[in-house]
Amino acid sequence: MNTKENKLSFLTNGIIKENPVFVLVLGTCPTLAVTTSVIGAFSMGIAAMVVLICSNMVISALRNIIPDKVRIPCYIVVIAGFVTIVSMVMHAYLPELYDMLGLYLALIVVNCIILGRAEMFASKHSVIESALDGVGMGIGFTLALLSMALIREVIGNGTFMGMAIPYFENFTINIFKMAPGGFMVFGFMIAIVNYFTKGRAIKKKDFGCEGCPNMSACSGGCEGCKKEGE
Repeated sequence: MNTKENKLSFLTNGIIKENPVFVLVLGTCPTLAVTTSVIGAFSMGIAAMVVLICSNMVISALRNIIPDKVRIPCYIVVIAGFVTIVSMVMHAYLPELYDMLGLYLALIVVNCIILGRAEMFASKHSVIESALDGVGMGIGFTLALLSMALIREVIGNGTFMGMAIPYFENFTINIFKMAPGGFMVFGFMIAIVNYFTKGRAIKKKDFGCEGCPNMSACSGGCEGCKKEGE
């Protein structure tokens, strides 16, 4: 694989092959919370993508400076800084969206997608590659939210982006607005991705200790991790 193909894969992997929601199953809490509305889902996706790209680039630029023992707290500080900026901008210029996302906007700080990419990718790759990874993962996250929100809002509310849809508005299924409906749509979407990719997108990963944020605090090594997961 040449350099151009390699960099292109950084951009495209997050859309299907390593989709953070439907393949890696990360960020489930905001995924289920904001996908009752297409507008809310799109806003969350864009906000998370901006934070992901910016934090990836900064962490990649500082990867040789940050001491290994305090890398996770440093990553969180960088991510929190960008989340604060995004929150303040949204609060100032898009107050309705800010109120719609509520607590989940601030919780981007501890979103597993963003912290996971910082630990597993940005800390090991160049700034450009980390930016491409952020764009790809951000697009994948946004598309996943939008696909779920489209189903839940149309069937659950009978609306699209807040506008009533003829026929659907008279035959809504309220469970799709609730957590059980969210989990059901989530499960179906994972199955659909698995079906159309013939299982190639979902592969068993190596869950060894390398790259684990808790490795320094784990006394049992890989065997200890395996026992804990049993």
